[in-house]
Amino acid sequence: MKYRKLSAGLLVTVVITVIFGFTGPGDDLLGKLVDQLYKWRAEHPQEKVYLHLDKPYYAAGEDIWFKAYVTIGSKHQLSAFSEILNVDLIDENDSVKRSVKLPLTSGLTNGDFTLPDTIAAGNYRIRAYTNWMRNAGDDYFYDKTITIVSAINNKVSTKTNFTYGTLNGKKKVNALINFTDQNGSPYVGNDVSYQVVLNGKIIFKGKGVTDDKGNLDAAFVNTTANTAATGHIITHIKLIDKKVITRTVPIKAISNKVDVQFFPESGSLVNGAESKVAFKAVGADGLGTDIKGNIVDEQNKVITAFNSTHLGMGVFNLKPESGRAYKAHVVYADGSEGDFNLPKAADNGYVLNIDNTTGDDLVVKILPGTSLLHSDTPTDGLILVGQSSGEIYYAGKSPDGGKTFTSAIPKSKFPTGIVQFTLFTDKGEPLNERLVFIQNPDQLKLSVSGDKQQYAPREKVTISLKAKNKDGNPTIGSFSASVIDMSKVPFDETTEESIFSNVLLTSDLKGYIEKPGYYFASDNAKTRADLDVLMLTQGYRRFEWKQVINDAFPPVVYQPEKTLAISGHLKTFGGKPVPNGKVTLFTTAGGTFILDTVADAQGKFTFNNLVFRDSIKFVVQARTAKDRKNLEIELDNIAPQPVGKNKNTPDIQVSINDGLSTYLQNSKNLFNEQVKYGIGNHTIVLKEVVVKDTRVQAVQHSSNLNGPGNADQVLTYKDIENMGNQQLSNILQGRLVGVIFRGGVPYSTRGGTRPMQLVIDGVYLEPDQLDNIVASDVASIEVLRSIGNTAIYGFRGGNGLIVITTKRGDEGSVYNRYAPGVVTYSPKGYYKAREFYSPQYDDPKTNTQMQDLRSTIYWRPNIITDKDGNATLSFFNADGKGTYRVVIEGIDADGSLGRQVYKYKVE
Repeated sequence: MKYRKLSAGLLVTVVITVIFGFTGPGDDLLGKLVDQLYKWRAEHPQEKVYLHLDKPYYAAGEDIWFKAYVTIGSKHQLSAFSEILNVDLIDENDSVKRSVKLPLTSGLTNGDFTLPDTIAAGNYRIRAYTNWMRNAGDDYFYDKTITIVSAINNKVSTKTNFTYGTLNGKKKVNALINFTDQNGSPYVGNDVSYQVVLNGKIIFKGKGVTDDKGNLDAAFVNTTANTAATGHIITHIKLIDKKVITRTVPIKAISNKVDVQFFPESGSLVNGAESKVAFKAVGADGLGTDIKGNIVDEQNKVITAFNSTHLGMGVFNLKPESGRAYKAHVVYADGSEGDFNLPKAADNGYVLNIDNTTGDDLVVKILPGTSLLHSDTPTDGLILVGQSSGEIYYAGKSPDGGKTFTSAIPKSKFPTGIVQFTLFTDKGEPLNERLVFIQNPDQLKLSVSGDKQQYAPREKVTISLKAKNKDGNPTIGSFSASVIDMSKVPFDETTEESIFSNVLLTSDLKGYIEKPGYYFASDNAKTRADLDVLMLTQGYRRFEWKQVINDAFPPVVYQPEKTLAISGHLKTFGGKPVPNGKVTLFTTAGGTFILDTVADAQGKFTFNNLVFRDSIKFVVQARTAKDRKNLEIELDNIAPQPVGKNKNTPDIQVSINDGLSTYLQNSKNLFNEQVKYGIGNHTIVLKEVVVKDTRVQAVQHSSNLNGPGNADQVLTYKDIENMGNQQLSNILQGRLVGVIFRGGVPYSTRGGTRPMQLVIDGVYLEPDQLDNIVASDVASIEVLRSIGNTAIYGFRGGNGLIVITTKRGDEGSVYNRYAPGVVTYSPKGYYKAREFYSPQYDDPKTNTQMQDLRSTIYWRPNIITDKDGNATLSFFNADGKGTYRVVIEGIDADGSLGRQVYKYKVE
């Protein structure tokens, strides 16, 4: 088949080629587009973050291991633009539980989160971003939902099934909750009370008794005005020993309503022009649902049939005619039916049709509507532009005044990923847009093999990696590897996230993408067709032509972070700048550290190129040029990124225990084995401790393992206000019951020569560090002396503890004025990533008596291939038998991505 080419031909990535490839009308416009895109790309380079996690879900007491890849531009090369990465662990209440700041080296870093034994089970999120990425908004952050389960003393598991109906015209939800123990045995005849919380408000309270299968019907009616409300059912089940266990069940939807939307290709239906029409059916839980049906006209004549092909999405062809109306008659999966009007077709306009199924070429057709096609009035010329991440890779002009044209464009001209095609008039007005996903064979080819196909438990395994580029030549790249025991960590491999699905797809799209890994799990005609339908139904939001053409660039608020810095301004008490003041920065943590600088004419000062760990407290001291201290220091505080609603809410499991019973049981066995041999940083939970006459005060952000306020004595900042600039030990002397201070060190009056343990914001410090804490920074002080409060700390609590919580952003400034010309400051420092422990069973010192129940067998974030593209990794298997899965992901200097999965047997 022959295609008529666009007159301008094809353009490659060199922008100047675009300009010189055109002559005649429209060239000025194209030149402007090129110039504006270059300016936009230069001022707003696009960074992306991807995290390779060691496994898909976790348990309390475990560690989350991750490798971060930060890329930039359409070629996805490793970024040197930002040199600091922020990674947050966020709970299902949208509260940041852990946050780390990591140094980036050529766009790469790695880190970890330790999950304490006391962390609540639930659906959490891991969010990662650079400061520069904040300019584009959190829609483009790395944001992944993970499940954390708790097997420690977990006596109750739940599974929930939701059905829907109506009662007196309102939506009724029937939640059938099944209660079992860890062995799957039902709780029969147990009293259960529950509360239904929607959008933060309790709308219903109920109670009942579990039946002979452990089921409880917790039905309720949605009394809120919001039909899309979400929330929780908080259940309290009473066990035979009269203990009450609380379990929370997420409510993802309060109805079975299905929303169906229709998306004409390139934006609009046009009378007389045949067009693809994509559709998407989404249930109230945010997940795609299957539908089928017919397109009928106003006389109910069937025009064409349609059927969803993947996750509620599908496509059909339609050539609308002037004066006729069309609607879709939909049949849902449960047999119910509904009607939807299709978008009204226009008489004038164009359809931008792109066929992405024809091998090596994209076939592009510009089809005018009937009115334009048969009009004698000359039409403006048309310009078609294809761009990716701000770089134009193709441009062409219509040869016949814009009536119609067809072209075949080699896919090799584009990078792998999303390409945005836009049709313009010669005046620069965008008419149509169409997204296309290009899949070229230009990524890394990884070969992974083991020295054997089958191994024994605890046997040494050596894995070889060979990396080649698209031309088949060896390449040097950075890779990360995870090895898990699939018998302990079951999951759906076809839908897992990968470096391909994130960097090439989801990082460029707003909103929720269901199971993005599916499109890259296997490369075949079905997945490619489904991916094209996704492009038709998912809007492109990162790039808007009108803003670029009109020079309406969004302001740059956040600068790329290169190093840690402390900056601020010197001012008089009246607020005027103090020029040329002398500023000193110092700390005694880890030894004395002192730096000096001089403020500029506007009173601004900066300490750059700092390297310090987290939880370091600095003192900033300033004097005027005449060595006077009567001035104020105002530090520049970068407010932390606020936490928005989880865009991946549909990924939240209805029950955190569903399908994870195997993992839960193994996690419990592993915990017990580690406690038995004193391995790991675990707390020991007593069966029951009764503490009488203890007044619990509200303490925010406390790291107290007994729970905030559960202490023998609690002081808040209000109890120690207005005490002057005394040392904290002097302020507390006589105020803490049963505590005496010797040389600023706290001791319990219950005897013993060892001082009490000091805990600051969850960090264990030496007791003599107490007076390094400024009293005005303290939010609360909790004293733990009785066995009921200290037992959970094990040997650390033998002499009692003082748990101090410092003020956070919601309790005042993160820095405090100590005196005129002096402030204390605790900025966020670098987190030092830990090293994954892998037992060496060929070392005689290794403990071979302890059962090896690890689910993550091996984690290595820093694999570098040599000049021949080779690398090896060695580790020892655990005791588990079955299939072990090796996942290796990475990138080379050219931005080519690689991923390979290798499996072997352990018998």
